[in-house]
Amino acid sequence: MSPDLQERAPAGAARHLGPARAEGRPALTLRSAEFRKGRESAWRRLDDMVGRIEGRGFDSLSAEEVQELPLLYRAAMSSLSVARNILLDRNLLLYLENLCLRAYLAVYGPRLGLGRTFLRFLSHDFPRAVRALRPHLLAVTVALLAGTLAGYLLVHSDPHYFSLIVPESLAGSRGPESSAEDLIRTELFAPWPGFVETFVIFANSLFRHNTLVGLLSFGLGFALGLPTVLLVAYNGLIMGAFLALHAELGLAVDFLGWLSIHGVTEILAVLLCGAAGLRVAEKIIFPGDLPRLDSLALYGRRAASVAAGAVILFFIAGFLEGGFRPLISQTAGRYAVALVTAAAWLFYFTRLGREADHGAER
Repeated sequence: MSPDLQERAPAGAARHLGPARAEGRPALTLRSAEFRKGRESAWRRLDDMVGRIEGRGFDSLSAEEVQELPLLYRAAMSSLSVARNILLDRNLLLYLENLCLRAYLAVYGPRLGLGRTFLRFLSHDFPRAVRALRPHLLAVTVALLAGTLAGYLLVHSDPHYFSLIVPESLAGSRGPESSAEDLIRTELFAPWPGFVETFVIFANSLFRHNTLVGLLSFGLGFALGLPTVLLVAYNGLIMGAFLALHAELGLAVDFLGWLSIHGVTEILAVLLCGAAGLRVAEKIIFPGDLPRLDSLALYGRRAASVAAGAVILFFIAGFLEGGFRPLISQTAGRYAVALVTAAAWLFYFTRLGREADHGAER
C-alpha cells in the first residue's frame, strides 16, 4: 500500500510560507500538489504492477502490462529526479524512492524462482564455471598425483611411515600390523550394518568431514594458493599410504575398487575446491586490468560457485560411500559403479551449459 501522500512542508520550511505567498511565489504545498497532478495515477499503476510481481511473479501481468512496466519505471525515476531537485516534501520523496527501488528489482532483477535458479545453476552455471578452471584443475591434479606417489613410495619403503602420514582418526584399526584377513573383514568387505547406520549416520559423518576439507582448501586460496596446493597434496599422500598398505598384502585391486565407488566423486570434489582456491589466489597475485579488489570480487564469486557445487558432489560421495559401498560386495561391481559415475561426471562437465559459453570467461 502506498503511504499517505498528503503534502506537508518539511521541517523548517513552514516559517517561510508566509513570505513566499507574500512575494507571489506558489506555496510548497501547492507546488507539490501540482507536481502530483497527472503523475500520481501512473505511480499507483506501477505500484500495483510491482506488487503483483512480488506476490505472483511476471505471470500475473498481461502482455500489455509487461510492455508498459519499463515505461512506467522510467517515468517514476524521472519524477523522483525532479522531486529531489525542487525539494518536495519528505513523504513523497520516500514513497517515490521506495517505488523506484521495487520497480528496479522487478525490471532488472532475477526473474527465476529459487527452484528454477538452483536448476539453472546445476544445468548451466556450475559446469560452465568448472570448464573455466581447466588450468587450475590440471595444477591441483598434478599436486594430488605427486602426493599419492610420494605416500606410496614412503610406505612401500618402510611401512611404519603409515602411522606418521595417516591421522589416527582416519587410520582406525588399519596399520602396518594389519593382516589381509583383518582388512578384508573389517574394511574392504565388511558386513552391511543396516540402513540407519550407513545411509544416515555414516554418510552424514563423511559428508561433513569431506566438505570441511574441501572448503578449507578453497578458503586457503586467499593465502596466495600455496596452502591449497599443500592440502591437496597431503590428501594424495594419505591415499598413497593406504594404497601401499593394501598392495603389500596383495589387496591393491580390491582396495582401488573399494575406493573408486565413491572416490571418483569425492576426489573430483576435492580437486574442484582446490582449483577454485587457486583461481582466487591467481586474481590476488595477478588482478589483470581490474583493481585487485574488483578482480577478486568478480572472479572470487565465480570460484565460490564452483566450491558450492563441489559441496553437492561431497553429498553424493557420502551417499555412495556410506550407503551403497557396503551393499556392493563384489569388486567388479564397485568398478562398474565407478565407471558409470566417471562417465556421468565427464558428460556433465563437458557438455552441459555449452550454449552459455559464448562470451564466458576464458
